[in-house]
Amino acid sequence: MPKHAAIRSSARKSAVKAKSKPPAQTGTKMSNKTGKLPEWNLADLYPSIDSAPLKADLERADADCIAFERDFKGRLSDLAQNAPADLAAAVRRYEAIDDLMGRIGSYSGLVYAGNTTDPKIAKFYGDMNDRLTAAYLHLLFFTLELNRIDDKVLDAAMAEPALGHYRPWLEDIRREKPYQLEDRIEQLFHEKSVTAYSAWNRLFDDTIASLRFKVRGKALGIEQTLNLLQDSDGARRKAAAQALAETFKGNLRQFALITNTLAKDKEISDRWRGFADVADSRHLSNRVERDVVDALVAAVRAAYPALSHRYYKLKARWFGKKALPHWDRNAPLPKVAQRTISWADARETVLTAYGAFSPKMAEVADRFFEKRWIDAPVRPGKQPGAFSHPTVPSAHPYVLLNYQGKPRDVMTLAHELGHGVHQVLAAPNGALMAPTPLTLAETASVFGEMLTFRKLLANTTDTKQRRAMLAAKVEDMINTVVRQIAFYSFERKVHTERRNGELTADKICELWMSVQSESLGPAIELKPGYETFWVYIPHFIHSPFYVYAYAFGDCLVNSLYSVYEKSASGFADRYLAMLSAGGTKHYSELLAPFGLDARDPSFWQGGLNVIAKLIDELETLG
Repeated sequence: MPKHAAIRSSARKSAVKAKSKPPAQTGTKMSNKTGKLPEWNLADLYPSIDSAPLKADLERADADCIAFERDFKGRLSDLAQNAPADLAAAVRRYEAIDDLMGRIGSYSGLVYAGNTTDPKIAKFYGDMNDRLTAAYLHLLFFTLELNRIDDKVLDAAMAEPALGHYRPWLEDIRREKPYQLEDRIEQLFHEKSVTAYSAWNRLFDDTIASLRFKVRGKALGIEQTLNLLQDSDGARRKAAAQALAETFKGNLRQFALITNTLAKDKEISDRWRGFADVADSRHLSNRVERDVVDALVAAVRAAYPALSHRYYKLKARWFGKKALPHWDRNAPLPKVAQRTISWADARETVLTAYGAFSPKMAEVADRFFEKRWIDAPVRPGKQPGAFSHPTVPSAHPYVLLNYQGKPRDVMTLAHELGHGVHQVLAAPNGALMAPTPLTLAETASVFGEMLTFRKLLANTTDTKQRRAMLAAKVEDMINTVVRQIAFYSFERKVHTERRNGELTADKICELWMSVQSESLGPAIELKPGYETFWVYIPHFIHSPFYVYAYAFGDCLVNSLYSVYEKSASGFADRYLAMLSAGGTKHYSELLAPFGLDARDPSFWQGGLNVIAKLIDELETLG
C-alpha cells in the first residue's frame, strides 16, 4: 500500500476489527447508557467519495507528479552543487505533493475504516490505492536520486538555509541509502505492492470484519465479542472466549496462508535490501538501534516473574482460585460494582486531567470534541480497536474509537487523544518532518493515560474502588509492556521459522502458545482454543514488529512521569516542546532535557519498577 493510503494505526494494544454501514458524515449515535456518541465529520477532507473536489485533487496530483518528474529527474546532483536554493524549492514542491496525496489517501483510509464491508467503499478504497500508487511512481526517483548525491556535496548544499531547514528529513533519507535498490527494481516493488502485501492486508481486514461469533445464540462481530471478555459475568466471558476460538479455528487455514504469505513477502524484500535481522527494517524506520530494542526485550522478559506472573497469581487469589482460565485474564474484580461511564463523563474526566497538567494540552484535546474529529460508536463493518490518524499538516487528525462505556474505554480515549495532541503540535513541521518515529509515537498517548489514571486515583478513597482502579491500570500496563514484548517474540519466531519454509497453522499455534505461557505465567490457564488467538492481531499483518513500540513508550513514559513527580516546574513546557518537535530530532536528543538515556541499562528497569510498585500497593490492599 502506498504510504499515503495507510492508516497509521495506534490500534489499541491487541485491538481487532468489527462490522457494516457507511461512516456518517453528520449526526450522532444514541446509547441509553453512554449518551450521544459522536461520529466524525470527514467533510473537512472531502465532501464525499464522489465529490468534485476529490476528483479535482486526484487530477492535480497526477499532473503535479508528472510535472515534478519532468522538471527534476536527473538534475538533483547538479542542483546540489550549483543551485542549492533550487534544490530546496524542489523539496518544497515534493512536500506539497506529499501533503496533497496524503489528504486523498487519508480520506480513503478513514472512510474504509468506518465500514470495511461495504462493497462500494471497498472499491473506492482500492481505486484510491491504485491511483496513488501509479502517481507516486513519478516521485519515486526523488529520494533515490538524492541518495546518490555525494555526502560532502549535500552537506555543503545544506549551508543554504532554505535547504538546511530540511536537514532532519534529508538525514533520515540518507539512513535508507545502504538498503536502496536500483531505480527500476524500486519501481517494481512499489507498483506491485498493490497486488502483494497491500492486497493481503486488505484480505485480512475484510475477513476479520465479516467474521461472526455465536455467543448464547447471538451472532456478534469481533469488537462486541472481545468486549465480553471484560464482562462482570464469568459465564459470558467463557462463552465469548469459546465463540472466538470456534470461529478462529474454522478460519485458521486462511489466516495461516495470510501470515505465511506476508512473512515470505517481507523476507524477499529484506533479502534484496540487505537487512540482516528479521526486525532490522522496523528498527531503521523507527530510528532506533537494534541493541536498544534488544535491551528492552531482555529487561521485560527478565521481569515477567516480578510483573505478570506475580500479578496474575494475586488476581487468581482474589477470585478464590489457584489459576484463572484465560478468559478471566482481564475480568473485572469480583464484588466491585461495574458502571457504564457516559461519553460526557469520559470527556470531562480526560480534559480535566489534561488541563491540570497543561491548559494548552486540554485546549488542543477539546478541539477533537468540538470540531467532530472523533468517531466513537460501535457499528457493523467498522474497524475495531482505536487509532488516531494524523492525516496531513494542512488538515488535522481524526480519532476512531469503539466506545462502550467501560473504564478501559475512558483510558483508550485518553490514549488516542494523547496521539491527537501530539499530531496537532507536530503538524507545523510540515508533511516531511511532522511524522514521529515509533520510538516516541506512543509517548504522548501513554502519558495521556497516566495523567488520567493519576487524576482518577487521587479522587478515589474507597478501598475496593481504589484496588479495582489499580488492578485495571496494572493490567493495562502488563498488556502494554509484557503482552507486546511477547507479541514481538512471537513475530520473531514466526518470521525466523518462515525462512526455512511454510509454516502449518498448527506450528504457528505452537509458537504462539510458547510465548504466551512464558509471559503470562502459571496463574493463567491457557484453555483449549486459546492457541488460535494470534489470528486477530492486526499489527502482525499491517506493521510487522510494530508492537515493541508500545513497551518502549510505556517504560519511557514511566521514567518521564517520575521526572515530572520529582520536579514539575517547567516540565509541561519541556514536554510540549518534545511533542512539537515531531520527526525533526532523534529520540535521544528529545529525552536529554529530561536527563533520560535509553542506552543506560537502568533506564528500562526504572520504567518496569513503576509497574512493580503498583503491584506492591495492590498486595497491601489484600
